[in-house]
Amino acid sequence: MRNRILEIIPGAEEVVSYGMPAFKLDGSIVAGLLSNKKHVGYYPFSGSILKLFPEELAKYKTTVSAIHVPVDKPLTKALLKKLIKARITTEMIGDIRN
Repeated sequence: MRNRILEIIPGAEEVVSYGMPAFKLDGSIVAGLLSNKKHVGYYPFSGSILKLFPEELAKYKTTVSAIHVPVDKPLTKALLKKLIKARITTEMIGDIRN
């Protein structure tokens, strides 16, 4: 998934945030990954993103802030692109409101 994220946002800076590998774009964290024994946690770094995609995420276990992705079935590039685009858009709207 790391490679797919970097294909989607090639200018992203790889950083560590909240103890996990994350991807920063224009000063904002837009995605994070955390490896576990049976899954990889995908974190959009916004509690409002995952609820935007109920159908696409129905087959995954989710929390308010993460998708638990089976190790052998990574998120598709198309779904990652949607999640990242939603996060970037949300961040831009937040900047406009502030």
